[in-house]
Amino acid sequence: MVLSGKTIIRAFTKSRWGGRALICLYISIFSGIVLALQYDPADPFYSTATLELVAPYGSFWRSLHFYSSQAFFLLLLCHLIAVIIKKGPGPDRLTWIRLTASIPIGLLLLFTGYVLRGDATGSAAGAIAEHIALSIPVIGKPINSLLFDIAANGVLKVYANHLIGLMALGCLCLWTHLHRYRASLAHHIPMTLAVFAGAVLLKAPMEPDRIGLTHIAGPWFFLGLQELLRYFPPLWAGVLVPLALVMALFFLPRQKLQQKTVVLFMVFWLIGYALLSGIGYYR
Repeated sequence: MVLSGKTIIRAFTKSRWGGRALICLYISIFSGIVLALQYDPADPFYSTATLELVAPYGSFWRSLHFYSSQAFFLLLLCHLIAVIIKKGPGPDRLTWIRLTASIPIGLLLLFTGYVLRGDATGSAAGAIAEHIALSIPVIGKPINSLLFDIAANGVLKVYANHLIGLMALGCLCLWTHLHRYRASLAHHIPMTLAVFAGAVLLKAPMEPDRIGLTHIAGPWFFLGLQELLRYFPPLWAGVLVPLALVMALFFLPRQKLQQKTVVLFMVFWLIGYALLSGIGYYR
């Protein structure tokens, strides 16, 4: 039996993406608290290696935090797409901006998690992020001082933002949903079991050996930007190009004709970014 496009879209929009995302968020927060009790930002690489190799069940908790965080972000994207394509009146502009702001905040949470590993990928990602922040005219230094400041203070500020600052901002952006909707674990047992199974069977990535590395690939969501930095200055590749997508999402028009134009722009942007990510992955 061949399903029509309308049937697939209807099933997609009616799926409980938001509830699944919330369950993964709760698992991520809980596992993150367990890891934070063992983590020392003064020596991130040694601390992560100790969690991975010495701490009881440390590898499991790292993997659970890693995969639940990744699942939360991907499910949040699915929820946002479902809201965009769903017919009927959408949320008001302020609520919409708060919801969509959770996407870049979620990316920053994932990104700072990579930096906190302190391995080759994390160290390179942190250095690139600091370089991009400093390339912003006038406000670059304050932004870098607020978010990263790795060259001067190591990962201390990254750790504080990952644990408190960005998490608080994310909860503020999602408060409308968190306040209004309830996600029951009983309704998402298969997905919860899948996350736990992934944590048991798949180890969270880490490069314990830095010797002989000639090329460092960033996180999967960072590959396109990393490739773009090969061809354009940091301000364009790392700030203006991603900002174009975020602003288009923030101010997505309500009128159908204008909305289709903006959505088409976002689709082409994502296709281009996926191609760049593919090039970066196979490089």
